Amino acid sequence: MLLEVTLEPNPILHKKGRDLTVAELSTPTIKKLILDMTETMYVKDGVGIAAPQVGESLQLCVIAKKFSPLNKNEDLILVNPVWKKTSILKAWDIEGCLSVPLVYGEVKRYTNIVVQALNQFGEKIEFKAKDFPARIVQHEVDHLNGTLFIEKARKLQKLKASEQEL
Repeated sequence: MLLEVTLEPNPILHKKGRDLTVAELSTPTIKKLILDMTETMYVKDGVGIAAPQVGESLQLCVIAKKFSPLNKNEDLILVNPVWKKTSILKAWDIEGCLSVPLVYGEVKRYTNIVVQALNQFGEKIEFKAKDFPARIVQHEVDHLNGTLFIEKARKLQKLKASEQEL
């Protein structure tokens, strides 16, 4: 089921989500939320989506399989994720967000990170991410901690709806 994307300004986007327990991951409610978040991400042309973006203050996000550092055949589900830099290298790049439509800006992020999380089955996972996948993870984890990219961006630009497809 397609979910409504929570838009800025909304307090849930600025609140740290609560951790999920392993037991919660096997509930029909959370399983359905993961499926619905994934569908919503693809329909809205996102590369990732976080639970607060669909009105749920939870430590849960989905990254599109095309950008998964693990398996390009499966969407990456991250539960209670944390990341650490593995290098001091940072890079500026343009970001946008489903919750801040038509707004883009340059954000400086680490280019190499290691991520620890649970997957949708409650299993511990750890992996390295670099470049664009690392950027996506950092952007989505920011959502889970109540931070939007516009709080870190420079050179913010708002496009007209007619310019969106350019």
